[in-house]
Amino acid sequence: MVVTVPDPLAAPALRWGILGPGGIARRFAREIPAYTRSRIAAIGSRDRGRAEQLAESVRAAGGTAVKTYGSYEALVADPEVDVVYVSSPHSEHHDHAIMALEAGKPVLVEKAFALNADQAAAVFAVAKRQGLFAMEAMWSRFLPHYATMKAMVEAGELGEVRAVLGVHAQSLNLDPSFRLMNRSLGGGALLDLGIYPLSFFHSLLGVPDRIVATGSLTETGVDRRETVTCVYGDRFAVAYDDMAAAGDCSLQVVGTKGRFSVAEWFYTPNDVVFTPAGGEPQVLPTAVEGGFQFEAAEAARCIAAGQTESAVMPWAATLEVLAMCDEVRRQLGVTYPAEG
Repeated sequence: MVVTVPDPLAAPALRWGILGPGGIARRFAREIPAYTRSRIAAIGSRDRGRAEQLAESVRAAGGTAVKTYGSYEALVADPEVDVVYVSSPHSEHHDHAIMALEAGKPVLVEKAFALNADQAAAVFAVAKRQGLFAMEAMWSRFLPHYATMKAMVEAGELGEVRAVLGVHAQSLNLDPSFRLMNRSLGGGALLDLGIYPLSFFHSLLGVPDRIVATGSLTETGVDRRETVTCVYGDRFAVAYDDMAAAGDCSLQVVGTKGRFSVAEWFYTPNDVVFTPAGGEPQVLPTAVEGGFQFEAAEAARCIAAGQTESAVMPWAATLEVLAMCDEVRRQLGVTYPAEG
């Protein structure tokens, strides 16, 4: 059973503005024109030279003319931008999303959507007031292998889910000047790495009854790693994330009638292995090229239909997952200056 997700090439064409030309924005800028009918219309940065560098890469790949701006305010004011992709640091998502919404632009906001659930609720309140679309760019929720696993669980293919295990560990730059080491920028492993397994747990099982978190902090006060156990009655979902360890980034969903597994990089486009109880492993061919096109296409469909939120990644899901992260940080003692 492989679920067919909507074809991104069939989604309406939009003109995207990119707010913040960082590393993840480069992938977005590459994949949206390659796999959808939409295009990158403008890029904004406080350093216009950085915006121009990204724009040049889009042009070199065959993209149409891309405007650049040396301020975010100018980007969101551009009447030829239909929707804004917010890819600035976590600490800026709240302010930048509201800036775009108040300028009349719908937003796709990179994960984590905000530093905490309260900030996210404030953004959604503005989107509701403005009657505009807003969505978290949790790209994995739109990928074919995620859709297939969720559908098979809901169809009872695994029987009763008893446990979910997720590892997201990468050996990253731990220099104190690096973004992920900076409390002021919302650094730490949780909001960059751990949010992926937690969001997956939520997509299958919802809000846990209880969370138990253990971990360790860096000398700069952000979380270097954590193990998070989400308790759902007598079922468990356990995440291990670490920004100083070269893990396999694997996922396993264990049920009474079988299991799913994704051996490496579970949150990226991938095949899924389904092993029925007492049976042989079966590879479900769900891998695709690219990946970011699916979330962009969902945004385009929703905006064209006049919707303010997506059924795949609704506002409630973003708020609930961030509340889970808030509880993890509370137990670990991690706070951010912008939270007051």
